[in-house]
Amino acid sequence: MIKGILIFFLFSGIVSAQFPNYRISKVSSTSPEEVTIAINPADPNKMAAGANLNFFYASSNSGKNWSEDRLHSATLGVWGDPCVIYDALGNLYYAHLSNPVQGYWIDRIVIQKSTDNGNTFDDGIGVGLTYPKNQDKEWLAADCSNSQFKNNIYVAWTEFDDYGSSNPNDSSRILFSRTTNHGNSWSSQIRISDHGGNCIDEDETVEGAVPAVGPDGEVYIAWSGPLGLIFDKSIDGGVTFGKDIFITDQPGGWDFGVPGIYRCNGMPITACDISNSPYRGNVYVGWSDQRNGTDNTDIFFIKSSDKGETWGETIKVNDDQTSRHQFFTWMTIDSTNGNIYFIFYDRRNTIGNETEVYIARSTDGGDSFTNYKISQSSFIPSSTIFFGDYTNIAVYNGVIRPIWMRMDSGDLSVWTANVHDSLLVVGVEEPNNLVTKNYFLYQNYPNPFNPSTIISYAIPSNVRRETQDVRLTVYDVLGREVATLVNEQQQPGIHEVEFSGNNLNSGIYFYEIAAGKFRKTNKMLLIK
Repeated sequence: MIKGILIFFLFSGIVSAQFPNYRISKVSSTSPEEVTIAINPADPNKMAAGANLNFFYASSNSGKNWSEDRLHSATLGVWGDPCVIYDALGNLYYAHLSNPVQGYWIDRIVIQKSTDNGNTFDDGIGVGLTYPKNQDKEWLAADCSNSQFKNNIYVAWTEFDDYGSSNPNDSSRILFSRTTNHGNSWSSQIRISDHGGNCIDEDETVEGAVPAVGPDGEVYIAWSGPLGLIFDKSIDGGVTFGKDIFITDQPGGWDFGVPGIYRCNGMPITACDISNSPYRGNVYVGWSDQRNGTDNTDIFFIKSSDKGETWGETIKVNDDQTSRHQFFTWMTIDSTNGNIYFIFYDRRNTIGNETEVYIARSTDGGDSFTNYKISQSSFIPSSTIFFGDYTNIAVYNGVIRPIWMRMDSGDLSVWTANVHDSLLVVGVEEPNNLVTKNYFLYQNYPNPFNPSTIISYAIPSNVRRETQDVRLTVYDVLGREVATLVNEQQQPGIHEVEFSGNNLNSGIYFYEIAAGKFRKTNKMLLIK
């Protein structure tokens, strides 16, 4: 019944929580990069992930275990820039670039659909084919609002007259398409950028279009280019868009250098709060740039409280005071409570090109951010090996699943971390926040669960004894003991236990902790 106990702390006077890291790609894979991850809102235990050029992964237990590497396929070809999302019904969509036998390289965007969490996909539909132009850097968004446009799916991307061309007569532009029938067909593409860029695939090219959906079904999109960060929106479900709105400058552009990285970019990510939080309807844009120097890349954030008409002040997301690099960021919002999360690579506590992974969290609508290290060990990338263009992060109902690449001895691999918002209440980075001052029994996650769930608790370090007698027990609704998960002496810190209900019936259960004089009981629900 008990699948295992994971204790993740370091004790040397102060407590620093370590979040369990899970390798998604298998040991035999040495090349995956440019990663994407999604949580199914209809069944949060189910997750999907992808990586360049054509890798696909699936999990049915909240990301603790992942399927074998699968080489994704389609008649129209699979050529990287993967993006996976779920809609509110639990349908899974996988978008990518094309390389068809009949056609030419990146001649269209391909979008495939699965109704069984990625066990099978349809053959896909091509979007944006316009000979002889190239279609690149797409991203998807699903309308999970309760508006008239609910369950629409949107895709935005960059079209090149001729990818990589330095001819001043060739240009790039942001295009958009939508489906109103769950991906069975897609609309003809429309242009949404009033001003274009060149085709070199650098600062003067318009790129980074990531659509987001508002609480009334608005579609919001920001991108980078020669004019800085630009924004546009639709209030009719993606049928029409308005005039471009300037957000802010992006000093140094979106294409810049970071030591040890083959190439690096700071293209923006757009998100909108559709929760019932006090910040419902806020539109957010996150990105990175080198305004503070070419040796000091940072992560930035800006918000609008009037549907993108006006924008506030730029806020730095990484809270270090060093002149070190933070780069390759992604941003998302928990649609159940409005919390904002970033993922990024970080070198604040390392030397040379040694790199760690952090997340940042805001619970006040982006007015402030707290940073947390989530990688259990650092790595050193090589500028001779392509590292991809982006990381990713997904969150739903407090379950946070970042995804990133790391490099070891020249080999790439894909990783995630087991993070829950309740575990971020106790700070894990700055010394003043590292001390666990109080006992606490966290709500299990996921909840409801099937077949397993995580139970976490905190043992304070301000007690006289270095260890405590800890007992963690599970009971049914009649008060009968179902399992003893912990019965031993433990050191201060945040502890985690995985509980399996494989041999139990559906129903309500209670878990109780006894540590010193502390007693606390929480309720959980098993659904089969």
